[in-house]
Amino acid sequence: MRYRLLLLIIIFNCQFSIVNSASAQDERVQNRPYTDLRPLHFGIVVGTNLQDTEFRNVGLTTLRTGEQSEIYCEQDSWDMGFNVGVLMEARLNQHFALRVAPQLYFGTHNYRFNNVLHPEENRDPKTQSMRAVYVGANLDLIFAAQRWNNHRPYIMAGVAPMINLTNTGNDYIQMKKSEVFVEVGLGCDFYLPFFKLRPELKFMYGLTNALNTNRDIKDDNPILPYASAVDKATNKMIVLSFYFE
Repeated sequence: MRYRLLLLIIIFNCQFSIVNSASAQDERVQNRPYTDLRPLHFGIVVGTNLQDTEFRNVGLTTLRTGEQSEIYCEQDSWDMGFNVGVLMEARLNQHFALRVAPQLYFGTHNYRFNNVLHPEENRDPKTQSMRAVYVGANLDLIFAAQRWNNHRPYIMAGVAPMINLTNTGNDYIQMKKSEVFVEVGLGCDFYLPFFKLRPELKFMYGLTNALNTNRDIKDDNPILPYASAVDKATNKMIVLSFYFE
């Protein structure tokens, strides 16, 4: 009986030593261990984005001239752009933080118009290529998990008021100068020896009608049927950003 008890004690000690050894191997030296304890963080952000516009087409309509028109506008694909900015992050508690990140978003929108009543025009359809330049101040609430070694995942949500700096002139579609986006996303902090890197993927959706519906277009202007084809436009973005703190 004593030999069995002694054998069990030896086996238990061996297992305990193996578990401790494995745990010690999983734990690594933490880079910048006190960086998240600061009340304020500052940094820069660069990234890339995909932009899209969702239109609500009017369908068959009668213009002011009495002529009937049925034209559908669409953006064929998500167009790629880039963004750059700065950030300030305030620590609220162990898991929550508030971030303000003024940024510039550059991109391009390519629109196509399909004429239902005159399908022969669709062989060479009317198109519009519009460069988009937005400046905004993203306000986000971040919820981060417990830090494990040198990384820390998180989720975020917020709003982003934007000013559209694009000058559309006499284009078929004209956008308003301001709109508001809601944004949700996720990311992960990577603590490197000299700085903290934060890749983040988020989706932005416009809350307001981005289409300028108060344009003064003369009846003899050839863009009238195309400008009257839609009554609402909603901009969307998928943004991949890299934050450096």
